[in-house]
Amino acid sequence: MWKTLKDLLNKFTPAQIITGYYLLAVSVSVLLLCLPGVHQKGVSVSFADTVFTAVSAVSVTGLTVINISETYSTFGIFILMFILQFGGIGVMTLGTFFWMLLRKKIGLKERQLIMLDHNQSNLSGLVNLIREIIKLIIIIEAIGALILGLQMRNYYPTWTEAFWHGLFASISATTNGGLDLTGASLAPYADDYFIQLVHIILITLGAIGFPVLIEVKKYLFPKNNLQTFRFSLFTKLTSLTFGILLVFGTVVVILLEWNHYFSGMVWHKIFFNAFFHSASTRSGGLSTMDLNDYSVPTLLIFCFLMFVGASPSSVGGGIRTTTLALNIMFIYHFAKGNRNIKIFKREIHEDDVIKSLVVTILASGLCIVSIIILSITEKAPLINIVFEVCSAFGTTGLSLGLTPDLSIVGKVVIIILMFIGRIGLTSFIFIIGGKEKKDNYHYPKERIIIG
Repeated sequence: MWKTLKDLLNKFTPAQIITGYYLLAVSVSVLLLCLPGVHQKGVSVSFADTVFTAVSAVSVTGLTVINISETYSTFGIFILMFILQFGGIGVMTLGTFFWMLLRKKIGLKERQLIMLDHNQSNLSGLVNLIREIIKLIIIIEAIGALILGLQMRNYYPTWTEAFWHGLFASISATTNGGLDLTGASLAPYADDYFIQLVHIILITLGAIGFPVLIEVKKYLFPKNNLQTFRFSLFTKLTSLTFGILLVFGTVVVILLEWNHYFSGMVWHKIFFNAFFHSASTRSGGLSTMDLNDYSVPTLLIFCFLMFVGASPSSVGGGIRTTTLALNIMFIYHFAKGNRNIKIFKREIHEDDVIKSLVVTILASGLCIVSIIILSITEKAPLINIVFEVCSAFGTTGLSLGLTPDLSIVGKVVIIILMFIGRIGLTSFIFIIGGKEKKDNYHYPKERIIIG
């Protein structure tokens, strides 16, 4: 039977297998959320809403059509935390971890799947990458849960309740899951800047990319002091882009809301409102206020940040930071008449530039089509629909209140966007393309007029 299954899998591309694994993960999550004791007494959830919640958790998006704290029991919340963990680190990471526990050999096919799931460019060091990811995630979440639990003792009557909320909040923030137990996101902590800052750090650590965290760890704790450490181009580029977007979002929101929502507000509240939502709209999906209070220009900036999303090989979705960086650099160099893109004394491979353009075009088309469909099926302002689509595609989880009122068609559209956002557009493209084939011949090349 195992041989038959292996032969069957060999007929599919790694992208198609990865997609199948995520579909399986969603199916298992649906079954888990239908187990007896998952819901609170007297609460029932429709199958469609269960599927929506399962996809939202597996894709670590956080969009929900139900109130988590009022719907699920303690056992159900444990299940949700497991699904968030599963979705955050990726099916191949968790699968490889179990393979290692069972002392099974990680073959070429498995390495190809890991490589695709984490957007890696070569097969070497993948198993070690998985080990490091799991270690880092567990350490980050444990420290986050401890710190948040201690601080949340100020809000809950018992240590058990405080640390329970701290644990869920830490897992939700680190995996950029966007789910909460308060029923009002982080609004109860709107004046607690310490809790907000911890969440910003956890969201950033989850979204900046696992390779970046691993390289920082190697830099801070070198095994060989005699060896000179050099950060990779990926780490430099994604960290720079991530930081610029964080600052850009904060500054622009302050400027746009200075004479509107922020009018008459004290400076520290202005800063943390802008800073927190600039970080959270990248993929975190948490908010400290009603986002409807922001003006339309600010909401459009949030849509842009959600569309870009997190970094590759992270818990977040979107077109990713490196894609945006390569697009900007390509336009800049093209305007100057340069064919080659150079940064940090390195030259970008032309295949990566082409891939970034394809991902951006496909993502834009996907979101535009989704917006058109929802504008037909949903009775809501256009900005609410655009916000919902960008939030789903970027696996962010923020909403202007449209999610609970979505029609069946609307829910299906958002489910598809969340799923594609989690598996990544690169995998989605390769699902359509199938196995790579090399041309046996070429036609004469001819130039055409552009623009």
